[in-house]
Amino acid sequence: MFNASPRNPIVMLHGYSDTGTTFKTWIKKFQENNYDVKIIHICKYVSLSNEITIDDIAEGLDQALAQKLGENRTFDAIVHSTGMLVIRAWLAKYSTQGYYRLQHLIGLAPATFGSPIAHKGRSFLGALFKGNRELGPDFLEAGNRILDALELGSKFTWDLAHQDLLGNTTFYGLGSDTPFVFTFCGTRQFFNSQLLNAIAGKVTDKIGVPLEGTDGVVRWAGCELRTRKITIDFTKKRYEDRLSISPWKNNGIAHSVRVEGYNHGKIIGDPGAELVDTVFQALQFTPEQDINSWYDKAANTLSPNGLQNTQQWQQFIIRAIDDNDEPITDYYIELSTGKEGKWKRIEDFGIDVHVYSQDKSLRCFHVNITNTKNIQNLKIRIVASSNSDYVRYSGYGTNVDALAAPILSPISDLDLDISGILQQKDINFFYPFTTTLVEIRLRRQTIDPLVQFMALL
Repeated sequence: MFNASPRNPIVMLHGYSDTGTTFKTWIKKFQENNYDVKIIHICKYVSLSNEITIDDIAEGLDQALAQKLGENRTFDAIVHSTGMLVIRAWLAKYSTQGYYRLQHLIGLAPATFGSPIAHKGRSFLGALFKGNRELGPDFLEAGNRILDALELGSKFTWDLAHQDLLGNTTFYGLGSDTPFVFTFCGTRQFFNSQLLNAIAGKVTDKIGVPLEGTDGVVRWAGCELRTRKITIDFTKKRYEDRLSISPWKNNGIAHSVRVEGYNHGKIIGDPGAELVDTVFQALQFTPEQDINSWYDKAANTLSPNGLQNTQQWQQFIIRAIDDNDEPITDYYIELSTGKEGKWKRIEDFGIDVHVYSQDKSLRCFHVNITNTKNIQNLKIRIVASSNSDYVRYSGYGTNVDALAAPILSPISDLDLDISGILQQKDINFFYPFTTTLVEIRLRRQTIDPLVQFMALL
């Protein structure tokens, strides 16, 4: 039991459709451990209005911090589910102003890269059973713009990742001006009742919402803030220029800890002593401690049966664009392993794919990579169509420059053996429990004669 109050005020951010009441159990745990609950602040925000965005809530959070914290410029945060997107959006826009500093960030089942059930919320059942019940202009609204941001592969999470995870500024880590980050996610499915299964999507082929590798609402691979971006550019003439991989950012944060026996609701509503104790230890973390040792201890405590290293999953968010940065919405992606003449498609890649509803150039692939450890050679293939007689996609599609030539056909079918580049850079394509952003670029060309001069009469 801790005998001292935390150094910083603690801000708690709830998830979608919640009102903050689910944090009451955590408040009680803080009291039992001699924390001064007067410096713990639960933020209640609107999430069921169709006009409200994550950025709107982030702006409201900044105003609330000014009102509640005053001159206490350093604070800690505990966020659940959608609360992670809110705090990330706040950090991306407001933390660089240097007024308030987040020191410890605890993510409980954070929807860092969205949720596989978010797109179900727009349905009538989603509005009826999860929607706003208060009479007024927002009656029975389900928070469409927030659900859009939470959808797998959304433009919002793609753009936000480029701001806080892939940009030149480091937002998370062990620096003096960045928060220490600790994320936790359960290993059990969340939904039990028949009604909720119908709304959210049960793990069946009939409903078609696979929830393996999740706590029922968020994916293990979609919790972490460590990510990187791979760009595959078929417009480049030189083979070595066709693949670029950004360096890992945010290396100074702990891996996400999978907590045995917990689901998305239990982790916030019914935390056990070991989880609570580990979170309290995270709130006391200092730069003098070793982050990897901390993670190993937490993993052994909360997942004693070794679930940290079994059933390894990775998430890929892929976006296909042309050389004008216009989206390519009709395409097929395939990964193969082997060697020239004996390539074999990786079956697990492409089984669980979600196409973002508002922009089909964005797709989220959830891949079980448990059996990819021994893969040495890798080839990526893209088949794309403009669905037009006047526009074609082209690119350089081999790894041998002497043979490489622009391909121009109604449907482009390009492949690239990226094995050599990966080996040169000593980089693995597969990395468990993370989300990798992949941007694929093709050349857009119009077919002559698109413009003609008319003969004079």
